[in-house]
Amino acid sequence: MRQRMLKAQLDLSVPCPDTQDFQPCMGPGCSDEEGSTCTMSEWITWSPCSISCGMGMRSRERYVKQFPEDGSVCTLPTEETEKCTVNEECSPSSCLMTEWGEWDECSATCGMGMKKRHRMVKMSPADGSMCKAETAQAEKCMMPECHTIPCLLSPWSEWSDCSVTCGKGMRTRQRMLKSLAELGDCNEDLEQVEKCMLPECPIDCELTEWSQWSECNKSCGKGHMIRTRLIQMEPQFGGAPCPETVQRKKCRIRKCLRNPSIQKLRWREARESRRSEQLREESEGEQFPGCRMRPWTAWSECTKLCGGGIQERYMTVKKRFKSSQFTSCKDKKEIRACNVHPC
Repeated sequence: MRQRMLKAQLDLSVPCPDTQDFQPCMGPGCSDEEGSTCTMSEWITWSPCSISCGMGMRSRERYVKQFPEDGSVCTLPTEETEKCTVNEECSPSSCLMTEWGEWDECSATCGMGMKKRHRMVKMSPADGSMCKAETAQAEKCMMPECHTIPCLLSPWSEWSDCSVTCGKGMRTRQRMLKSLAELGDCNEDLEQVEKCMLPECPIDCELTEWSQWSECNKSCGKGHMIRTRLIQMEPQFGGAPCPETVQRKKCRIRKCLRNPSIQKLRWREARESRRSEQLREESEGEQFPGCRMRPWTAWSECTKLCGGGIQERYMTVKKRFKSSQFTSCKDKKEIRACNVHPC
Protein backbone atom coordinates (compact mmCIF):
# COMPACT_ATOMS: atom_id res chain seq x y z
CA MET A 1 0.00 0.00 0.00
CA ARG A 2 1.09 3.57 -0.60
CA GLN A 3 -0.50 6.85 0.48
CA ARG A 4 -0.43 10.55 -0.30
CA MET A 5 -1.88 13.59 1.52
CA LEU A 6 -4.44 16.10 0.25
CA LYS A 7 -2.76 19.54 0.27
CA ALA A 8 -5.64 21.65 -1.06
CA GLN A 9 -9.01 21.26 -2.78
CA LEU A 10 -9.51 24.28 -5.02
CA ASP A 11 -12.90 23.32 -6.45
CA LEU A 12 -15.35 21.61 -4.05
CA SER A 13 -17.51 20.38 -6.93
CA VAL A 14 -14.66 18.21 -8.29
CA PRO A 15 -13.78 15.20 -6.08
CA CYS A 16 -10.07 14.73 -5.39
CA PRO A 17 -8.27 11.57 -6.63
CA ASP A 18 -7.69 8.65 -4.27
CA THR A 19 -5.19 9.10 -1.47
CA GLN A 20 -4.44 5.36 -1.14
CA ASP A 21 -3.19 2.86 -3.71
CA PHE A 22 -2.97 -0.93 -3.39
CA GLN A 23 -1.35 -3.74 -5.30
CA PRO A 24 -1.03 -7.44 -4.46
CA CYS A 25 2.28 -8.75 -3.09
CA MET A 26 3.51 -12.14 -1.90
CA GLY A 27 5.72 -12.73 1.16
CA PRO A 28 8.03 -15.70 1.65
CA GLY A 29 6.37 -19.11 1.96
CA CYS A 30 5.37 -20.41 5.40
CA SER A 31 7.45 -23.14 7.04
CA ASP A 32 6.00 -26.51 8.05
CA GLU A 33 5.90 -25.39 11.66
CA GLU A 34 3.57 -22.53 10.74
CA GLY A 35 1.21 -24.58 8.61
CA SER A 36 -1.89 -23.60 10.59
CA THR A 37 -1.04 -19.91 11.04
CA CYS A 38 -2.70 -17.02 9.20
CA THR A 39 -0.42 -14.28 7.91
CA MET A 40 -2.26 -10.93 8.05
CA SER A 41 -1.41 -7.59 6.50
CA GLU A 42 -0.99 -4.44 8.60
CA TRP A 43 -4.19 -2.53 9.36
CA ILE A 44 -5.09 0.00 6.67
CA THR A 45 -5.56 3.60 7.86
CA TRP A 46 -8.91 4.40 9.53
CA SER A 47 -11.59 5.53 7.09
CA PRO A 48 -13.02 9.07 7.47
CA CYS A 49 -15.89 9.47 9.95
CA SER A 50 -19.26 8.56 8.43
CA ILE A 51 -20.70 12.01 9.22
CA SER A 52 -19.34 15.53 9.05
CA CYS A 53 -20.91 16.78 12.28
CA GLY A 54 -21.60 14.91 15.54
CA MET A 55 -20.97 11.23 16.34
CA GLY A 56 -20.60 8.62 13.60
CA MET A 57 -18.61 5.48 12.79
CA ARG A 58 -15.29 4.74 11.07
CA SER A 59 -13.63 1.50 10.05
CA ARG A 60 -10.34 0.02 8.94
CA GLU A 61 -9.44 -3.22 7.18
CA ARG A 62 -6.70 -5.70 6.64
CA TYR A 63 -6.49 -8.76 4.45
CA VAL A 64 -5.10 -12.30 4.65
CA LYS A 65 -1.60 -12.37 3.13
CA GLN A 66 -1.19 -16.13 3.51
CA PHE A 67 -3.85 -18.74 4.31
CA PRO A 68 -2.89 -21.77 6.49
CA GLU A 69 -1.32 -24.53 4.41
CA ASP A 70 -3.20 -27.20 6.36
CA GLY A 71 -6.48 -25.93 4.90
CA SER A 72 -7.88 -24.63 8.19
CA VAL A 73 -10.08 -21.51 8.28
CA CYS A 74 -8.51 -18.15 9.11
CA THR A 75 -10.53 -16.71 12.03
CA LEU A 76 -8.65 -13.47 12.59
CA PRO A 77 -10.85 -10.38 11.94
CA THR A 78 -10.29 -8.43 8.73
CA GLU A 79 -12.33 -5.34 9.69
CA GLU A 80 -12.66 -3.15 12.79
CA THR A 81 -15.15 -0.35 13.49
CA GLU A 82 -15.32 2.29 16.20
CA LYS A 83 -17.21 5.43 17.04
CA CYS A 84 -15.87 8.82 15.98
CA THR A 85 -16.91 12.39 16.77
CA VAL A 86 -16.58 15.28 14.34
CA ASN A 87 -17.51 18.80 15.48
CA GLU A 88 -19.46 17.48 18.48
CA GLU A 89 -21.47 20.69 18.85
CA CYS A 90 -22.50 21.58 15.32
CA SER A 91 -21.84 25.24 14.58
CA PRO A 92 -22.52 27.71 11.71
CA SER A 93 -19.40 26.27 10.03
CA SER A 94 -21.02 22.84 9.67
CA CYS A 95 -21.93 21.48 6.25
CA LEU A 96 -25.26 19.91 5.38
CA MET A 97 -24.50 16.85 3.21
CA THR A 98 -26.65 14.44 1.21
CA GLU A 99 -26.73 10.75 2.10
CA TRP A 100 -23.97 8.60 0.59
CA GLY A 101 -24.87 7.23 -2.82
CA GLU A 102 -24.64 3.57 -3.80
CA TRP A 103 -21.16 2.05 -4.18
CA ASP A 104 -19.84 2.03 -7.75
CA GLU A 105 -19.00 -1.30 -9.33
CA CYS A 106 -15.66 -2.80 -8.40
CA SER A 107 -12.83 -1.44 -10.55
CA ALA A 108 -11.70 -5.01 -11.27
CA THR A 109 -13.69 -7.81 -12.88
CA CYS A 110 -11.60 -10.41 -11.07
CA GLY A 111 -9.23 -10.35 -8.13
CA MET A 112 -8.82 -7.29 -5.91
CA GLY A 113 -10.04 -3.85 -6.93
CA MET A 114 -11.45 -0.64 -5.54
CA LYS A 115 -14.96 0.80 -5.41
CA LYS A 116 -16.17 4.32 -4.67
CA ARG A 117 -19.24 6.16 -3.51
CA HIS A 118 -20.08 9.86 -3.51
CA ARG A 119 -22.26 12.45 -1.83
CA MET A 120 -22.91 16.14 -2.43
CA VAL A 121 -23.07 19.36 -0.43
CA LYS A 122 -26.75 20.24 0.18
CA MET A 123 -26.02 23.51 1.98
CA SER A 124 -22.70 25.28 2.54
CA PRO A 125 -21.76 26.55 6.04
CA ALA A 126 -23.86 29.51 7.17
CA ASP A 127 -20.73 31.50 8.03
CA GLY A 128 -19.47 31.32 4.44
CA SER A 129 -16.48 29.09 5.21
CA MET A 130 -15.25 26.23 3.02
CA CYS A 131 -17.04 22.89 3.40
CA LYS A 132 -14.45 20.41 4.70
CA ALA A 133 -16.63 17.29 4.66
CA GLU A 134 -15.47 14.60 2.22
CA THR A 135 -17.59 13.97 -0.85
CA ALA A 136 -16.03 10.65 -1.94
CA GLN A 137 -15.08 7.39 -0.21
CA ALA A 138 -13.16 4.39 -1.52
CA GLU A 139 -12.70 0.87 -0.25
CA LYS A 140 -11.30 -2.44 -1.47
CA CYS A 141 -13.45 -5.02 -3.18
CA MET A 142 -12.70 -8.63 -4.03
CA MET A 143 -14.00 -10.35 -7.16
CA PRO A 144 -13.65 -14.05 -8.09
CA GLU A 145 -10.14 -15.25 -8.84
CA CYS A 146 -8.90 -14.31 -12.30
CA HIS A 147 -8.79 -17.20 -14.76
CA THR A 148 -8.89 -15.35 -18.07
CA ILE A 149 -6.64 -12.83 -19.70
CA PRO A 150 -7.93 -9.40 -18.63
CA CYS A 151 -8.69 -6.85 -21.28
CA LEU A 152 -6.30 -3.91 -21.54
CA LEU A 153 -7.78 -0.44 -21.22
CA SER A 154 -6.29 3.00 -21.59
CA PRO A 155 -6.30 5.36 -18.58
CA TRP A 156 -9.44 7.44 -18.07
CA SER A 157 -9.50 10.77 -19.87
CA GLU A 158 -9.90 14.02 -17.96
CA TRP A 159 -13.44 14.82 -16.84
CA SER A 160 -15.35 17.00 -19.28
CA ASP A 161 -16.62 20.43 -18.29
CA CYS A 162 -19.85 20.49 -16.31
CA SER A 163 -22.92 20.48 -18.59
CA VAL A 164 -24.21 23.70 -16.96
CA THR A 165 -22.63 27.03 -16.09
CA CYS A 166 -24.31 27.20 -12.68
CA GLY A 167 -26.21 24.85 -10.37
CA LYS A 168 -26.32 21.05 -10.81
CA GLY A 169 -25.17 19.32 -13.99
CA MET A 170 -23.37 16.24 -15.33
CA ARG A 171 -19.86 15.52 -16.65
CA THR A 172 -18.30 12.53 -18.43
CA ARG A 173 -14.98 10.85 -19.10
CA GLN A 174 -13.93 8.05 -21.50
CA ARG A 175 -11.29 5.40 -22.00
CA MET A 176 -10.24 3.17 -24.91
CA LEU A 177 -10.04 -0.61 -25.32
CA LYS A 178 -6.38 -1.45 -26.05
CA SER A 179 -6.61 -5.27 -26.37
CA LEU A 180 -8.72 -7.42 -28.66
CA ALA A 181 -12.04 -8.38 -27.10
CA GLU A 182 -11.61 -12.04 -27.98
CA LEU A 183 -8.50 -12.30 -25.78
CA GLY A 184 -10.52 -11.95 -22.58
CA ASP A 185 -13.77 -10.96 -20.92
CA CYS A 186 -13.98 -7.23 -21.69
CA ASN A 187 -17.20 -5.94 -20.18
CA GLU A 188 -15.67 -2.81 -18.68
CA ASP A 189 -17.42 0.54 -19.13
CA LEU A 190 -15.76 2.84 -21.63
CA GLU A 191 -17.60 5.93 -20.37
CA GLN A 192 -18.48 7.24 -16.93
CA VAL A 193 -21.01 9.92 -15.99
CA GLU A 194 -21.25 11.73 -12.64
CA LYS A 195 -22.98 14.73 -11.15
CA CYS A 196 -21.19 18.07 -10.82
CA MET A 197 -22.10 21.13 -8.80
CA LEU A 198 -21.23 24.73 -9.68
CA PRO A 199 -22.15 27.87 -7.69
CA GLU A 200 -25.90 28.56 -7.48
CA CYS A 201 -27.45 30.35 -10.45
CA PRO A 202 -28.12 34.08 -9.80
CA ILE A 203 -31.74 35.05 -9.16
CA ASP A 204 -32.72 38.58 -10.25
CA CYS A 205 -34.99 40.86 -8.26
CA GLU A 206 -38.69 40.57 -9.17
CA LEU A 207 -41.21 43.40 -8.71
CA THR A 208 -44.96 43.80 -9.03
CA GLU A 209 -46.51 46.16 -11.58
CA TRP A 210 -46.67 49.88 -10.74
CA SER A 211 -49.75 50.99 -8.78
CA GLN A 212 -51.99 53.79 -10.07
CA TRP A 213 -50.76 57.36 -9.54
CA SER A 214 -52.02 58.83 -6.27
CA GLU A 215 -54.05 62.03 -6.18
CA CYS A 216 -52.15 65.31 -6.07
CA ASN A 217 -51.14 66.14 -2.51
CA LYS A 218 -52.20 69.78 -2.96
CA SER A 219 -55.68 71.16 -3.67
CA CYS A 220 -54.18 74.14 -5.48
CA GLY A 221 -50.79 75.25 -6.67
CA LYS A 222 -47.84 72.96 -7.29
CA GLY A 223 -47.78 69.53 -5.69
CA HIS A 224 -46.74 65.98 -6.44
CA MET A 225 -48.23 62.52 -6.74
CA ILE A 226 -46.58 59.13 -6.28
CA ARG A 227 -46.90 55.50 -7.37
CA THR A 228 -45.33 52.39 -5.82
CA ARG A 229 -44.55 48.74 -6.52
CA LEU A 230 -43.63 45.82 -4.22
CA ILE A 231 -40.66 43.43 -4.16
CA GLN A 232 -41.83 39.90 -4.94
CA MET A 233 -38.38 38.26 -4.94
CA GLU A 234 -35.21 39.62 -3.37
CA PRO A 235 -32.05 39.13 -5.48
CA GLN A 236 -29.94 36.10 -4.55
CA PHE A 237 -26.53 34.64 -5.46
CA GLY A 238 -25.40 37.83 -7.22
CA GLY A 239 -28.62 38.45 -9.18
CA ALA A 240 -29.65 41.88 -10.49
CA PRO A 241 -30.48 44.28 -7.62
CA CYS A 242 -33.93 45.78 -7.15
CA PRO A 243 -34.62 49.10 -8.95
CA GLU A 244 -36.63 51.91 -7.35
CA THR A 245 -39.97 51.03 -5.80
CA VAL A 246 -41.35 54.60 -5.48
CA GLN A 247 -41.76 57.20 -8.25
CA ARG A 248 -42.83 60.84 -7.86
CA LYS A 249 -43.96 63.40 -10.42
CA LYS A 250 -45.15 66.99 -10.25
CA CYS A 251 -48.79 68.01 -10.51
CA ARG A 252 -50.65 71.34 -10.59
CA ILE A 253 -54.41 71.49 -10.07
CA ARG A 254 -55.08 75.23 -10.30
CA LYS A 255 -53.66 78.48 -9.04
CA CYS A 256 -54.27 79.24 -5.40
CA LEU A 257 -56.58 82.27 -4.92
CA ARG A 258 -55.18 85.22 -2.98
CA ASN A 259 -58.56 86.71 -1.99
CA PRO A 260 -58.85 86.03 1.79
CA SER A 261 -62.62 85.57 1.71
CA ILE A 262 -62.39 83.06 -1.15
CA GLN A 263 -59.44 81.38 0.56
CA LYS A 264 -61.48 80.95 3.77
CA LEU A 265 -64.28 79.48 1.68
CA ARG A 266 -61.81 76.94 0.24
CA TRP A 267 -60.58 76.07 3.72
CA ARG A 268 -64.16 75.61 4.92
CA GLU A 269 -64.92 73.35 1.95
CA ALA A 270 -61.80 71.30 2.64
CA ARG A 271 -62.68 71.04 6.34
CA GLU A 272 -66.22 69.93 5.52
CA SER A 273 -64.84 67.41 3.02
CA ARG A 274 -62.57 65.94 5.68
CA ARG A 275 -65.46 65.85 8.15
CA SER A 276 -67.70 64.06 5.66
CA GLU A 277 -64.92 61.57 4.96
CA GLN A 278 -64.56 60.94 8.70
CA LEU A 279 -68.31 60.41 9.06
CA ARG A 280 -68.25 58.05 6.10
CA GLU A 281 -65.47 55.99 7.71
CA GLU A 282 -67.36 55.89 11.02
CA SER A 283 -70.51 54.73 9.31
CA GLU A 284 -68.73 52.09 7.28
CA GLY A 285 -69.26 48.90 9.32
CA GLU A 286 -68.98 45.94 6.96
CA GLN A 287 -65.23 45.44 6.97
CA PHE A 288 -64.12 47.14 10.21
CA PRO A 289 -67.25 47.90 12.27
CA GLY A 290 -66.87 50.50 14.96
CA CYS A 291 -63.24 51.45 14.38
CA ARG A 292 -60.75 53.05 12.06
CA MET A 293 -57.71 50.99 11.09
CA ARG A 294 -54.18 52.04 10.20
CA PRO A 295 -52.87 50.93 6.75
CA TRP A 296 -51.27 47.50 6.41
CA THR A 297 -47.60 47.39 7.39
CA ALA A 298 -45.00 46.29 4.85
CA TRP A 299 -44.51 42.53 4.48
CA SER A 300 -41.86 41.13 6.81
CA GLU A 301 -38.72 39.46 5.46
CA CYS A 302 -39.21 35.85 4.32
CA THR A 303 -38.30 33.29 6.98
CA LYS A 304 -36.40 31.20 4.40
CA LEU A 305 -34.22 31.99 1.36
CA CYS A 306 -35.58 28.96 -0.53
CA GLY A 307 -37.77 25.90 -0.09
CA GLY A 308 -40.87 27.85 1.03
CA GLY A 309 -41.07 30.37 3.87
CA ILE A 310 -43.69 32.80 5.17
CA GLN A 311 -44.15 36.56 5.42
CA GLU A 312 -46.45 38.49 7.77
CA ARG A 313 -48.05 41.94 7.85
CA TYR A 314 -50.28 43.67 10.38
CA MET A 315 -53.13 46.19 10.53
CA THR A 316 -53.66 47.86 13.90
CA VAL A 317 -56.59 49.81 15.31
CA LYS A 318 -56.10 53.55 14.91
CA LYS A 319 -59.31 54.70 16.63
CA ARG A 320 -62.28 53.09 18.34
CA PHE A 321 -65.55 55.00 18.07
CA LYS A 322 -67.38 55.59 21.32
CA SER A 323 -70.48 53.98 19.94
CA SER A 324 -68.56 50.80 19.14
CA GLN A 325 -69.47 47.65 21.03
CA PHE A 326 -68.22 45.22 18.43
CA THR A 327 -65.63 42.65 19.44
CA SER A 328 -64.33 42.46 15.84
CA CYS A 329 -62.63 45.85 16.21
CA LYS A 330 -59.14 44.45 16.86
CA ASP A 331 -55.69 44.20 15.27
CA LYS A 332 -55.44 42.03 12.16
CA LYS A 333 -52.69 39.82 10.70
CA GLU A 334 -52.08 38.26 7.27
CA ILE A 335 -49.63 35.50 6.24
CA ARG A 336 -48.46 34.49 2.75
CA ALA A 337 -45.94 32.05 1.29
CA CYS A 338 -42.63 33.28 -0.17
CA ASN A 339 -39.41 31.94 -1.76
CA VAL A 340 -41.18 28.75 -2.83
CA HIS A 341 -38.47 27.86 -5.37
CA PRO A 342 -36.46 24.75 -4.40
CA CYS A 343 -33.09 25.12 -2.72
